[in-house]
Amino acid sequence: MGSEGGSDRLVLLNANVITVDASLPRGDMIVVSDGRIAWVGEQSQASPSTFAAADVIDCGGQTVVPGFIDAHCHVLAYAASLSAVDCSPSVEYSIEEILRRISRRAEVTPRGEWIRASGYSEFDLREKRHPTCLELDRAAPHHPVRLDHRSGHACVLNSIALERVGIFADTEEPPGGTIVRDLSSGVPNGLLLEMDEWLDGRIPPLSESDLSSAVAKASKEFLSRGVTTVVDATASNSLDRWNLLRRLRSDGRLVPSLTVMPGAGHIGDFQGAGLIHGYSDSLSAVGHVKIMLTVSGGRLHPTYEALLAMVERAHNCGFPVAIHAVEAEAVIAASEALATHRVSGMRDRIEHASECPPNALDALVKAKPVVVSQPSFIRDGGARYVSEFGEDAEWLYRFQSLEDSGVVVAASSDAPVSSPNPLTAMHAAVSRRAASGEVVGGDEKLSLYSALKMHTVHAAYASYLEDEVGTITEGSRADFAVLSDDPTAAEVEGLLDIKVTMTIAGGEVVWQE
Repeated sequence: MGSEGGSDRLVLLNANVITVDASLPRGDMIVVSDGRIAWVGEQSQASPSTFAAADVIDCGGQTVVPGFIDAHCHVLAYAASLSAVDCSPSVEYSIEEILRRISRRAEVTPRGEWIRASGYSEFDLREKRHPTCLELDRAAPHHPVRLDHRSGHACVLNSIALERVGIFADTEEPPGGTIVRDLSSGVPNGLLLEMDEWLDGRIPPLSESDLSSAVAKASKEFLSRGVTTVVDATASNSLDRWNLLRRLRSDGRLVPSLTVMPGAGHIGDFQGAGLIHGYSDSLSAVGHVKIMLTVSGGRLHPTYEALLAMVERAHNCGFPVAIHAVEAEAVIAASEALATHRVSGMRDRIEHASECPPNALDALVKAKPVVVSQPSFIRDGGARYVSEFGEDAEWLYRFQSLEDSGVVVAASSDAPVSSPNPLTAMHAAVSRRAASGEVVGGDEKLSLYSALKMHTVHAAYASYLEDEVGTITEGSRADFAVLSDDPTAAEVEGLLDIKVTMTIAGGEVVWQE
């Protein structure tokens, strides 16, 4: 590949262009002017004047697709995970190995400062259980330690950390959260479930400089995967976090385009600042209101009545909603709430929709939300799914059934829960195969092209961005991923060998192999 000049006009030629636009599916040349797509088609039809005063990139036959869109991730949490102690599964994977990793970090961390570790999975550990606070004490006796589960819905604190955040034997559990306790003594054993928001403000954030560096690293990771747009779906997104993300964008630390979902508890603050759904500028856009719906102790949190009130309030304020719903009961409740309080033209979402037996599928089809799911979870957690769900694993992540029913299904990574790599996620969507070899719901395999649409046009539609990104169409923003091979023509396993060789955002090369 090669380019030259410094013009506001860019030409990509000798490309296998997959537009993901049914009106013009393919081409071999793209013309960009002032950051937008001015023309796409066959080079043989282009005027010689097209090349005047233009930078030219010869793609050498490589494939160009729309820049990938991560429709649901957590930018700051992903950035923080990249600077944390990596406790994700490995060949020698045991609690003792995790303790060794934390101990090595403790050796170079000033006494009393927080140590953050992330990515552990008790299912994959040799001991098949969560670590305890006393074990973490052994690894770092003079530091508060927070060890995050790979799911993002659990963490383990050591004794110093429990004391710092104010968790003692008599501490009451917050709504929807669980403080796991020793069965005999009732003393907290360090494991906390669904308590991230409660911990916010009790655990000091990364310093501004550390966070800035971590976000720059996360941005590079997104771009190296061809991701040019991210949607931050953090349930605790406040006005302060909105402003922080905007500063990181303004400083050039975060390069991909950004949409931020306000947390359900912060609607009033956003409205008071004039930030309503659909607001956007060069730095960020306001997205759906994020609502968390979980099942704990056999009960919905919040209750169905409270959920309905939250949906109604958001709609009345002009916001569509994005409801986190993993368990079948939550998927059904979320679907029924959206069907009950349906607003014409409002594009509500359900995030995950993981457990989808026939009654949950029926509820989704009736409500017709956009479903934003995570194909990479099949690759990362397939062995666990087969072990825990048995034959019922066929009801998980039902992409093909939803597509056949007319429900728009978009893809995302939920980073840091999984890597923001669309190509490995596409592989999971079309193979339904875990990294360890298990097949999860083989009847739900998607076509290669449908998997590409999940990461482009459908992900754009999920966030009202289809007029800007998601297709290679005249007038759209010039966001592209240049790939070593055609992902719609590859053998399924060949998807894992395809590389992103260049990423272009707004007509500028922002990453190159």
